[in-house]
Amino acid sequence: MKYKAVIFDLDGTLLNTIQDIGESVNASLKKHKYEGYTIDDYKIFVGRGIDETISICIEKGGIDPAEFDSIKKGYMEEYKVRHNKNTKPYEGIVDLLNNLKEKGIKVNVLSNKPHHQTLKVIKHYFKDFEFDFVYGKKPEFRIKPYPESLNDMIKKLDLYKKDILYVGDTNTDIQTANNANLTSVGVLWGFRKRPELEQEGATYIINKPEEILKIVEGD
Repeated sequence: MKYKAVIFDLDGTLLNTIQDIGESVNASLKKHKYEGYTIDDYKIFVGRGIDETISICIEKGGIDPAEFDSIKKGYMEEYKVRHNKNTKPYEGIVDLLNNLKEKGIKVNVLSNKPHHQTLKVIKHYFKDFEFDFVYGKKPEFRIKPYPESLNDMIKKLDLYKKDILYVGDTNTDIQTANNANLTSVGVLWGFRKRPELEQEGATYIINKPEEILKIVEGD
């Protein structure tokens, strides 16, 4: 095998979460008497954590920044009840994870979603799969694309960086991989398009999850 571990982004890479995230933010905005945004808008707004997503909504909506905490609180309450309404693994992901494990590859998740939410979502959608490490946004680390949480995970994996593949769907993910000097895979089934991934210098850009197996095997 060319690689011994794969680290996946979560939203837009393993799980299609955008409908539930967007509707949760919109529900909070509506409670505050503000207009919401389209799901396509949220595909651009997400990627650097919910704080950034809400900040973008506030800026574009001309909303008083003092409302940030209240809108975020509303989102968190809404997402608790909406997180599994429409969310599901992308086609081929479950088979991919199982195939990687069967080949002895360490499989991990690194997300900008709050850590407790990340664990909850992983437990719900991948209850029969055992990841090696799962990190959401932790207070001791800055969010992606800063590489601190990624480097901490790499240290715990006890592998050389050349043996690790990082997989994600946004410019933030490719930047994160680059900042940690990892080989990157940009996926086209998520929230962003090829030009963005090419611009950030993704090592590989793929259309289907099974293509990751070929990369791991060195084909």
